[in-house]
Amino acid sequence: MSGAGKSTATRVLEDMGYHIIDNFPVQLVSLLVDMIDTSTDPRYSYIALSTNAQDFPHFLRGLKGQNMDVQVLFLDAADSVLLHRYKSTRRMHPLLLSNTVNTLEEAIAVERQMFKQAIANTFITIDTSFLSEKEFRNKIEKFFSRSTVPSFSISFISFGYKYGVPMDADLMIDVRFLPNPFWVMELRPYSGNDKAVYDYVMEKEETKEFLERLTAFTDYAFDKYMQEGKNHFTMAIGCTGGQHRSVAITNYLYERYRSSYNCYKEHRDQKEWIRNE
Repeated sequence: MSGAGKSTATRVLEDMGYHIIDNFPVQLVSLLVDMIDTSTDPRYSYIALSTNAQDFPHFLRGLKGQNMDVQVLFLDAADSVLLHRYKSTRRMHPLLLSNTVNTLEEAIAVERQMFKQAIANTFITIDTSFLSEKEFRNKIEKFFSRSTVPSFSISFISFGYKYGVPMDADLMIDVRFLPNPFWVMELRPYSGNDKAVYDYVMEKEETKEFLERLTAFTDYAFDKYMQEGKNHFTMAIGCTGGQHRSVAITNYLYERYRSSYNCYKEHRDQKEWIRNE
């Protein structure tokens, strides 16, 4: 139903990794099917197509007629809630815009009648009348999760303070207090991506205690952020030059959490060192 939360739903699905197609011309549904069948672009493996009451039956027939795996999410809300939402947002109902009806109340009634003949018991229905956005998001994620991995994602970024701090970090951790491999001449040309440097950093007692304290916090915080409905979290780990300690710690955190969340890592200031071997 128009006003039941289509914009919110498509935004949530996009955050979950779906490719969103809105207001696609129903006359071109055969071209859409061909694109899905022949494209090697991974974006088209999971598509969320949003449509209105008029076009919905045509899309459903066209897609299912081509043996597409189609799941239907029908968004509903009480008529009084839909009426209030349109009045409070001052938006125009699609049936009013197309001059199909004369009043908002009539538009809601006509659209409901259109869907009444098309909606099947097998479709997933979410009534958004009294749902908070967080509750709405949780329902969509439950029904349409692409995998068992939660949609919450984390970016771990190493950096050097001498080059400036990342401006998009949600949490910034300073590891300049850890023993520095830079002062070990045989390790200086290498980085935290190399085993010798990584082991040097990780084997220090200071590092072991630090990581025990840090991960006790992040284990708790990441879970709470996900429950709160946050989609993405950026954690930046900094040392002086962004070559040794921060890179090693970033690699450790990435490996620790990659099986639980969608994780990414970036070594912002990693340089290609000249090694005299």
